[in-house]
Amino acid sequence: MKKNLCLILIAAIVTFSSCSDDKDDVSGEEYLVATPVTTDLKRFKEEAVEVTEPVPINESGKIYAYHDYVFVNDVNRGFHVIDNNNPVNPEAVSFIKLEGNHDISIKNDRLYADSYGDLVIMNISDINNITMVQRIEDAIYQQFWCTVGFDVDWPQADFYDYGDFDASKEAIVGWKVKSQRLSEEELKTKYGVNDTNVDIALNDSAAESISGGDTGQGGSLARFKIVEDYLYAVEWSSISVFDISDLDNPKTLEDVYVNGAIETIYNQGDILFVGGTQGMYIYDISSPEKPEYISEFVHGTACDPVVVDGDYAFVTLRGENSCGGTESGLYIVDVSNLANPELEKFYPLKGPYGIGFKDNLLFVCDGDDGLKVYDKTDVNDLKLVSHFKDIITYDVIPLDDSLLMIGDKELYQYKYLNNDISLLSTFSLK
Repeated sequence: MKKNLCLILIAAIVTFSSCSDDKDDVSGEEYLVATPVTTDLKRFKEEAVEVTEPVPINESGKIYAYHDYVFVNDVNRGFHVIDNNNPVNPEAVSFIKLEGNHDISIKNDRLYADSYGDLVIMNISDINNITMVQRIEDAIYQQFWCTVGFDVDWPQADFYDYGDFDASKEAIVGWKVKSQRLSEEELKTKYGVNDTNVDIALNDSAAESISGGDTGQGGSLARFKIVEDYLYAVEWSSISVFDISDLDNPKTLEDVYVNGAIETIYNQGDILFVGGTQGMYIYDISSPEKPEYISEFVHGTACDPVVVDGDYAFVTLRGENSCGGTESGLYIVDVSNLANPELEKFYPLKGPYGIGFKDNLLFVCDGDDGLKVYDKTDVNDLKLVSHFKDIITYDVIPLDDSLLMIGDKELYQYKYLNNDISLLSTFSLK
């Protein structure tokens, strides 16, 4: 799924060049074999987390708002902390290095984040002196077998040899590739070639509503969600559940597995709406320790964030590149009957990402086609009231007094008007 993680099993036979038809060739053939370059796992994870002075952003990701601060994700690297006490003139505070990270969520000055499958907890009560509380190992993404540095590329090879690799003690920080002559017997005994009992695992990387208490707010692309005393984290096809009633000592509860690949999470009251590449999944969290499946709305393969307002779920589907072939657009789904969600209306878009709403205004980040603002009073007749062009847009968070939007290494802020918005400030993270 992501190049910083190995998939599932040690089999790791990615490609196989067909054996020679010459049955008498006992000397074998030449193959490219990759072996991992490793380092100590404990030290690797410790060095992956650090608070530093502000640094330039590498790749813009999602955003998160808490009190007067904005946290901007640097994909796989961590979060930039922005003091937004004066939205007209925000200031960079620090950079929270969190390698192998996908998201954060904050409650009562405790920041929860993932780093290489571990749950990391930080105390941010003093934003100028952020401290580590603890790390819970292997709390998230338990289906993955080993730790691989987020910036490690997978080399071209016929076989990946993990023979001397100890996943419990080592992390992979690179690869060595060399040509080896392998006989048919070695191919069978070492790599399981032609052995029907060996699984072959392909690695595809080769190739919001604010919840109870003093809790921050993420956008529609969030993978973490705090609802009251529980933290929910989505990854691949499961929801990790944590009891955070003791903020410094969360309890890891049983994972909930979803029938599909999932990407985002949103709640309306005690209902979770989970966005996936093949549909939207609805779960009841009235018993918060064990989300219960209610139903799903199935669509074609596409990337899928979702927000919900009353009886309608607003789902943006991006059907290009790795996201799939579904037509890109805004799907409005009637969820008045949670057991039977139905498509109400479809609006085509160029290549949408995040989405949010404030009262009757709907904000859609349409990628390279800019930020689009709609009046959603009538969901069957959305009216475009504003279109901010010539900017790249990724995700939005509608706050009480202003709208936050992250673009390509730029944080945009807008103030609300009667039935529109106007630009308040931009802040470069370069």
